[in-house]
Amino acid sequence: MVNRVLIVEDEPRIASFLEKGLRAEGFTPTVVSSGVIGLDYALTGEFDLAILDIGLPDIDGYTVLKRMRGSGSSLPVIVLTARDSVTDTVRGLEGGADDYMPKPFRFAELLARVRLRLRGSSAAGEEKTVIEGGNVRLDLVRREVTVAGRAVELSAREFLLAEMFLRHPGQVLSREQLLSHVWGYEFDPGSNIVDVYVGYLRKKLGASLITTVRGMGYRFDLA
Repeated sequence: MVNRVLIVEDEPRIASFLEKGLRAEGFTPTVVSSGVIGLDYALTGEFDLAILDIGLPDIDGYTVLKRMRGSGSSLPVIVLTARDSVTDTVRGLEGGADDYMPKPFRFAELLARVRLRLRGSSAAGEEKTVIEGGNVRLDLVRREVTVAGRAVELSAREFLLAEMFLRHPGQVLSREQLLSHVWGYEFDPGSNIVDVYVGYLRKKLGASLITTVRGMGYRFDLA
């Protein structure tokens, strides 16, 4: 089942970042930049989850959320905002939000929350908690990694990068995709941090597992 996600966000760069990232993960995203239009879309019953910005140009996200819940909508909502104070957090959650993420954020964390909320609403079925590729095994709950049964220590960034590769075996992933997924939308496109961390993973997981595709990116090979 393909999950439909409504993105209500007026910053083009963030909206595009979310749309591309979710589409790459198999979701069907729809982007709107207005609170009024977002409310109309949210009440259609055609979406499985909404990602809602607070600082919208017409009515703010709190108002959208209040009207949604007042209309009887139980659509799961993850609120995004630059406001990260306790007061704003409480206001969002008490207003009916299912989750709350302050900007800036990493896509990997948002994706985990999206999957969690969809699973909680029984919209996405059972989500795997263990991913395997070749002789590499990632336990997403315990954050444990084994290679041919041998435990391997990965840093938080290395783990997110390894998860991205194992979720897309055989697929060429661009440096931009990897950078935005692990380091967030406020990344420097000219950074070589992805290459550095791929090097770390090769040393820990096996040099032959990650292939460099010249001019395109990297591919995780199972064979």
